[in-house]
Amino acid sequence: MPGKNARWVALGILLSRLAGLVRVRVFAHFFGASLQADAWTAALRMPNVLQNLLGEGTLSASFIPIYAELLEEGKQEEAGRFAGAVLGLLAVVAALLAFLGVVLAPLLVGFFFWGFDAQRQDLTVTLVRILFPMTGVLVLSAWALGILNSHRRFFISYVAPVLWNLAMITTLVALGAGMGWEGTDLVVALAWGALVGGCLQLGIQLPFLGRGWGFLRPALSLRVKGVREAIANFLPVVAARGVVNLSSWLDYALAAWLTAGAVAILGYAHTLYVLPIALFGLSIAVAELPEMSRQRREGVEVLRTRVAGGVRQVEFFVIPSAVAFVFLGDQVVGTLYRTGAFGASETLVTWAVLAAYAPGLLATTRSRLFSSAFYALRDTRTPARLVALRVAIGLGAGALLMFPMDGFQVGELGLGAAGLAMGTTLGAWVEYFLLRRALESRVGGIAPQGSPGVRSMAAAAGALGGTWLIAGWVGSAVERWPPWVEGLGTLTTFGVLYLLLATLFRVNQLGPWGRPPTVLPQGPSAPVSHESPPA
Repeated sequence: MPGKNARWVALGILLSRLAGLVRVRVFAHFFGASLQADAWTAALRMPNVLQNLLGEGTLSASFIPIYAELLEEGKQEEAGRFAGAVLGLLAVVAALLAFLGVVLAPLLVGFFFWGFDAQRQDLTVTLVRILFPMTGVLVLSAWALGILNSHRRFFISYVAPVLWNLAMITTLVALGAGMGWEGTDLVVALAWGALVGGCLQLGIQLPFLGRGWGFLRPALSLRVKGVREAIANFLPVVAARGVVNLSSWLDYALAAWLTAGAVAILGYAHTLYVLPIALFGLSIAVAELPEMSRQRREGVEVLRTRVAGGVRQVEFFVIPSAVAFVFLGDQVVGTLYRTGAFGASETLVTWAVLAAYAPGLLATTRSRLFSSAFYALRDTRTPARLVALRVAIGLGAGALLMFPMDGFQVGELGLGAAGLAMGTTLGAWVEYFLLRRALESRVGGIAPQGSPGVRSMAAAAGALGGTWLIAGWVGSAVERWPPWVEGLGTLTTFGVLYLLLATLFRVNQLGPWGRPPTVLPQGPSAPVSHESPPA
């Protein structure tokens, strides 16, 4: 069932993201917004291009629809040969690009982060040379994820990144707190810990690939059925991913020209921004893609039903997340990051950047779901074109806003990174409206019935008001709370009040832990159940 699948995806992503937040909190304790933090944030983004070009999102668009359909048709051996051929080709390309990344690291850093001083550039080069091989390993991990997802084994593939995060947390705690390492030595050791963690992330998935699927055989061949179609679908997504990665690089490259620490602040805020996208948007889109691919030939009514149900699920969680980021962002940031070298100024500036990102959450998560629908229809070009437009608008607007915003300062930190985040938000909404229009031209109207988004917004607004009242009363009774206790209490109160009001407004059943309501197709056709065959 898609609800069950989304639940397992969300649980795995939740655990991995919680581990990631712990990692970032530990990192913030040791590095704050220092030059080492800038270098690490920049270095981690650069090899990430390899993971995004060849990793989960690209394979989901080009590989899973073909593989899942072969399985649905009972062609197990053909599916195995296809998966093995994709693995062989992917391994060769990933190894080659990782090697080039190591060799060309000085040129890449010098080009994209020319705003860094010599010390930060040298450190970034060192880190990039360690992290590129790590990313090559993570690309193979994404292939394993695609296989497991197609067999409805969601949890292990999405919980595997916990090991990657734990390897880095262990490195920081053991060497930083235990042995007193700091500065450059500690951040370089962290990069080696990340490489070990990447190997662990791949390794834990391998035993599960052999359970009943012994037909998987790595090979290098373009003649295997489905490979050429996968490559044809792969290229537009790679182009789109390349544009997105170029955008990410340029965001951080532009931030390198801002007040010192802006690159690190942008990274801290972005980590929080993508959390609800991954937990709710990605979990639902990932769970739906294999099901929509299996049912592609059953008609547009089925696809429309699944998309509309997914929209309702996304809205239930993403709307309160956006409200919390805007109005309670200081509590969110303070709870997770305020420790050690990460102080009051860093907290306020990170909140400002997070608040600028937040309005784009709903657009981005809906777009993930719409893109999965296009991938199920074997159309990778439409999402690719609109991604390029989103990136162009986001970069252009961000570049115009960042320098004026950097004139406003909190302590020694400027708010220029918030201008870049505003550009990202604008681009996300443009992509959403165009992507929705394009999808509706293929399958008809996909708006869910009953205005669930309006009711979710009302519940979030009521929860926010109640939280402020309770926080004011508690604050007058207690003189001072530790930042993390205050933040945890505030956010817990908001979450509980939202769920209570959502129950009152009858929207709480719309999440991925419940069954999405059936949406009646437009036109004379009879209603079609959204449910998939039993797993």
